Amino acid sequence: RKQASEYSTSSSDDEIEFKPSLTHKAKRALRRRRKLEKETKQLIKQEELKRLHKAQAVQRQLEELEERQRALEIFGVELERELRGEADSGTKDESQMLHEWFELVLEKNKLMRYESELLIIAQELELEDHQSRLEQKLREKMAIDGKSK
Repeated sequence: RKQASEYSTSSSDDEIEFKPSLTHKAKRALRRRRKLEKETKQLIKQEELKRLHKAQAVQRQLEELEERQRALEIFGVELERELRGEADSGTKDESQMLHEWFELVLEKNKLMRYESELLIIAQELELEDHQSRLEQKLREKMAIDGKSK
């Protein structure tokens, strides 16, 4: 009996020693997982901020572009009136006005191409943002326990 009780005591002592090390490992793994999740969230936030800043810059450029296009439009209307003889052209001859008009058309086309590029960049940013949100949803769903799924 004495040996049996010693044996069971030593056996329970081993279990006690084994359980804390297991929980310690589990705690360490949990800490690592939380740390990785936190770092991932920080990276996601940084990416979102970068996209936000880029989107704001694109928006500012589009507004500036719109102002330049309006100014060109006003100048173009005045130039067309002068070419038709509706307005007083003053000292300008017709060939000079035609040259200015063609330059104006070229500038307007250039601005329209630039606007198209900016709109494509804005669309890319929207798609990247949508992708990021979908990835976050996927991570959340993957984190759910198997029983809950």
